[in-house]
Parts: sequence; structure tokens; C-alpha cells
Amino acid sequence: MSFPTVRLRRLRRTAAMRDMLNQIDLQPSNLIYPIFVDEGITKPVAIESMPGYSRLPISQIANEGKQALTQGVKSVLLFGIPAKKDEVGTSAFAKNGVIQKTIDELKKNYGEDLVVIGDVCLCEYMSHGHCGLVKDGEVVNDQTLEVLGKVAVSQAEAGADVVAPSAMMDGQVGAIREALDDAGFEQVPIMAYSAKYASAFYGPFREAAESTPKFGTRKSYQMSQGSQEEALREMELDLAEGADMVMVKPALAYLDIIGLAKANFNVPIVAYNVSGEYSMVKAAAQNGWIDEKTAIREILTGIKRAGADLIITYFAKDVKSWLNQP
Repeated sequence: MSFPTVRLRRLRRTAAMRDMLNQIDLQPSNLIYPIFVDEGITKPVAIESMPGYSRLPISQIANEGKQALTQGVKSVLLFGIPAKKDEVGTSAFAKNGVIQKTIDELKKNYGEDLVVIGDVCLCEYMSHGHCGLVKDGEVVNDQTLEVLGKVAVSQAEAGADVVAPSAMMDGQVGAIREALDDAGFEQVPIMAYSAKYASAFYGPFREAAESTPKFGTRKSYQMSQGSQEEALREMELDLAEGADMVMVKPALAYLDIIGLAKANFNVPIVAYNVSGEYSMVKAAAQNGWIDEKTAIREILTGIKRAGADLIITYFAKDVKSWLNQP
């Protein structure tokens, strides 16, 4: 059957009917709000390449958690900027480290109401800006695994609900799962950055987290942009090692990978709507070229339609107030 018997516009005539028939339901509770916590500041510091975003002092974290919950956002993802960096990432697993203190502050104030996720990586804590230990100018995989395990355990001890390894070291999920289990944290889930591509869209994040590599690139451990099958292998391996959720990062240039993940794995799929994607929308909106709120609704709906169950996005706190606006 075809036109004029079939008229698809019949089902689009009113807003109520369109809402009723929508297959994708975007809600703030599906979103994860990233927060940059800076140990060396006493007031917010604006991130120039991420308009509207700031690094925050620990003293303002409780209020930030309250704002997230007020907007219907149930989870935060924490990135730390320590006062001191070294070549072994000491501050990443220190009991009184910036993220450990932040986790403790949030859990004391909000308990089970707020899901607190700790990013498990070393780049922000390393003097050289790489995600692992370096020997003779090369990031070494196996020696880094023990450190990542220590970071995950320290975050769990502080009260983290979820740990999220993002260093893209082979075997990191297994090493972290073993470390957590040995320390009595069998119930702490792992959200694995499984398909993390080497991307131009990370630039603003590196300014925000002060984590730009001092030499070389991260292409030896992050994925090549043309790979699909490799992404599936990474996810399969992470799940076999004990991951509870898998992530695709970035989101917009890798919607096909999100779709493949959803089709192949019966676990929660997470997508990271990264800093460069945020900054492009902000810049275009500030120039009057696009409408920010409608663009973001469309982008996040598209990421969810591709198969993401959860979306990490810097727009998380704005979405609730934008959902019902024209």
C-alpha cells in the first residue's frame, strides 16, 4: 500500500500524538554529569574552551551534587586535578587525594540518592600527561595495570558506587576486577571505556583536566578511527574480564559503534558525548547559528536512538528544563 491510502502524517498531527508514539524516551536519569574537581583552587575556574563549564573546588562539590539531583540527574563522573603530579600517578590513589575526598563528600551528603562514578586513569596525575607509566619514552602496559588497580580500590574505599577505567591498557578491567575483589569490593561495578577512539574531539577536556601529553600521542593505546571489529573485540574482552557496562567514546562520530554494541551485547551501553562535541554546539549557539536547546535534544536523542542506555554529557544539568520547551 502507498499514498494516498497510506498517510504517515496522520500520526504526526498533534504534539500529544507525537509524544505518545515516540520510541525513544530521553530522560535526565539516563544522563551522567561529568565534574572536574581541582585540588588547588578555592573558587571555580572557567574552562575557556568549554563555555559555561568550570573546574570546581572540593568545597563546592556538595552543592554541585544537589544541583544535579534537582535536575533529575542521578549520577556524576568525577575527574580530578591534583595539586601535585609525578611520574607514577601517586595522587591518583592517595587516600586523601582529590577524587577520594570528593567521593567521600558526595556520599556523606547524598548517600544512595546519587551514583558516584570515579574515572580510573592516570593522565591527570602524571607529569607527562600520559595514561600509563612511561619507560624509555613509551607507555608501558603491564606495569600500569597494578597502579590502575590501586586507583580503583582507593576510590571504592572512599565510597565510589562505580569505577570507570579509561586508560585503554590491555587487561585493565581484569586487573581492576581482581584488585577490587581481593580488597572486598566484589559489589562495585566496572563501567569500562571499552571502545575509546583516538579523537580530535578530546581537546577541550585536556585543557579542563590539564592532561595534554607532554610528548607523543595516545594513538598507541587508543583505537584507530576506522576500526569496527576492533571495537567489538575490545568490548568482548572487557566483558570477559568482568566489566558490567561498556562505553563508546566519542559518541557522534561513532554512532555505528554504539549500534553494534547494542546489537551484540546484552549489557548497559554507555556513550560519551565528549568535550569537543559540547564545545562545537556552544560555539555555534553563541554565534546564533543554531538553537542550543533544540540541537542538544536532537543530539542526545540520536545517541540514545543509536543504542545508548546511558549518556555522559556536559549538558546533563540543562536537559530537564529543555525537554518540554518548543
